[in-house]
Amino acid sequence: MKPRVSLSLSGQQHATLKAHLFPGDGKEAAVILLCARICGDRLKLLVRDFVLVPHDACERWPDFLSWPGDSIEHALDLSEQDDLSIVLAHSHPGGLFEFSKADRESDSQVIPAIFAGRAARHLDQTWHGSAIMLEDGSMRANLYDKHHQCEPVDMIGVYGDDIVFFWNPDSFPGSAPTRPMAFTESMREELSRLSVCVVGVSGTGSIVAEQVARLGFGDVILVDHDRMAMKNLNRILNSTLSDAQAERLKVDVMCESIQAYREDVRIEAVPSKIDCVDAILKVAMADVVFCCVDSHIGRQICDLMASAFMQPLFDVGVTIPVRQCGPDQFAILDVCGRIDYVWPGGTTLADRGVFTPESVAAECLAEVDAAAHAERVKEGYMPGSHEEAPSVIALNMRAASACVMELVARAFPFRHDPNAQRARASFSLAACEEEFFSEAHWDKAKNALLARGTKWPLLGLPVFDK
Repeated sequence: MKPRVSLSLSGQQHATLKAHLFPGDGKEAAVILLCARICGDRLKLLVRDFVLVPHDACERWPDFLSWPGDSIEHALDLSEQDDLSIVLAHSHPGGLFEFSKADRESDSQVIPAIFAGRAARHLDQTWHGSAIMLEDGSMRANLYDKHHQCEPVDMIGVYGDDIVFFWNPDSFPGSAPTRPMAFTESMREELSRLSVCVVGVSGTGSIVAEQVARLGFGDVILVDHDRMAMKNLNRILNSTLSDAQAERLKVDVMCESIQAYREDVRIEAVPSKIDCVDAILKVAMADVVFCCVDSHIGRQICDLMASAFMQPLFDVGVTIPVRQCGPDQFAILDVCGRIDYVWPGGTTLADRGVFTPESVAAECLAEVDAAAHAERVKEGYMPGSHEEAPSVIALNMRAASACVMELVARAFPFRHDPNAQRARASFSLAACEEEFFSEAHWDKAKNALLARGTKWPLLGLPVFDK
């Protein structure tokens, strides 16, 4: 069973909320979450902003809280322009991980008032709700529709250096109060509730798709517009001669392969480039995204989606730079791989220089010029060599495995060192070296897209307007 309703917030947001809700005096405290909504085959709420209700403005006790109405009025004002959902959150210092009778009575009075305060010009369906947090940071929440009917938030995802999921025990009875241990059946069971998207299912992407499917993700979304060719057979997993001869879509080949060993998986093939509205809206439903493309445009779109949809993003790239040392003779300079982990609100791929406005513009220009674009594609894995079918599956395996292990290490921690030290991992097989970089290595630009959701134009790009 996958979550019908989820709430996403960044690790940074969660830490700020926790510090305010538990100031150290053992008394309840309050915050108000302002959330964008994504509606599709499930409902996702994304925390865009919040109001920290001043402690001295409340009547606070270890098991009771009364807060001023002007804080809610302020939240209504902030939410009005983009019709954000309001979630009233408070702490339970005593450790009760459920809504008390007083909580439910408070909701029955306040939630209808919040709906009544919504501007008449907003016609879309909306939800408001309430949430609680315990001192260890665990959270659960309820939502109410316009008829004030209550529905539990099944999963709350916190995405930072570590990835944490809080499961509603009413929706998932028997959920362990602690995080599952890596590489266990408990890990697989949790992954079965989650949705993963792999953008690009060629060299590294087919290997990533194979791994996430066998790890046990319940929903797998594959995005790629390209078709099989003979030159792909030496590096795309599960591809066959007949696939190449029939020029089958790569996503169809991978879907068929996964379904041959996973009867419990829900898999969706999206035969499209990622810079397409329909593809972007499909990816918006995923809990986790892997970017396995070899284009700057594709990486830019994935980077923007990670911010707008509050998704943890894992980006992988490999290259084998060469130099010409004589007529038709080349020498390898290095054999390189790079894995970047991006969490919403942290440094982006753009901040890290993985792509630049200039590189995206140049790529767009190359696609307009068919000859130039063909030349760029021909460069492929080995810039300078014009090798169309390089034997790089071993390199791809190394990089793709490191990329998927990055997810496992962050959601089910096992490393001796903090995950914060590994925002990027890069390796040189020629020099037998591996380097790691923390978030502090890059300057972080202001991120206006954070928790934008599916507001038009999508990703803030005019080209994706209605």
